[in-house]
Amino acid sequence: MVKSATWELDSVFAALADPTRRAIVARLTRGEASVSEIAAPFPVSLPAVTKHLSVLRRAGIVEDRKLGRVRLCRLAPEPLRRAELWVAQQRAFWDDRMDGLAAHLAAKRTLP
Repeated sequence: MVKSATWELDSVFAALADPTRRAIVARLTRGEASVSEIAAPFPVSLPAVTKHLSVLRRAGIVEDRKLGRVRLCRLAPEPLRRAELWVAQQRAFWDDRMDGLAAHLAAKRTLP
């Protein structure tokens, strides 16, 4: 279970490490889109965008369906929620640690 959860989280962060894939995710927050609609604003080939979508699909971030000859893509929010939860847990841990350090330093300043 831990190994699988770690792999899933790793694949989400690896997929989001690329700026083109982050831009694709940002586009899909506005709703479902065809592959050609997704590719339109990018200065790369359609096959390159298809490869980026494949990485996002393997990470579970994007789902697609075929409607006739058109492939429509949409976000699958659950992997992003798990990544957000992990980041929130890390933030809480480090906020707590920094608060403790600040309290320790403040107490040191009041000592003679």
